[in-house]
Amino acid sequence: MGRVGAPHGVRGAFRVRPDSAEPTALAGYGEWLLRRRGGEWTAHRVDEVREQGDSLVAQLAGIDTRESAAALRGAEVGVPRDWLPPLGEGEYYQADLVGMAVVNREGIGLGTLREFIESGAHPIARIATGDGRERLIPWVARYIDQVDANARQIAVDWPAEP
Repeated sequence: MGRVGAPHGVRGAFRVRPDSAEPTALAGYGEWLLRRRGGEWTAHRVDEVREQGDSLVAQLAGIDTRESAAALRGAEVGVPRDWLPPLGEGEYYQADLVGMAVVNREGIGLGTLREFIESGAHPIARIATGDGRERLIPWVARYIDQVDANARQIAVDWPAEP
């Protein structure tokens, strides 16, 4: 639901860049899960969180120095899955789409969705190809034809060759 940014102050607070469509939604949870790259999710009680511009400033229990906050920089922020609101028809959590195969209208496999990049206007899907390259596809209706959750496949209007 977000990513830890730079420390804020000297008492362990840090900035969080929310990834959700509703950035303040993360502020409503009393516990966050943090995961450093390649690590395990760990639970942390939220002592304080407030909006500041387009980000949040958070203070978590046990993170009480600038150095401990700096050590979290880049960590993913999430909440337990069962705390999330139910989805409507045709809605998906981005995390559920990661790992799906991406094919174009001609049925040509373009790769696997690795992650979403927030660009401000709309998310960008980062697609990893089999040969080590990547494609960046804007996540907008013009390019995304269908998501088949059961088949774990995303159909797109995108050329096979860059």
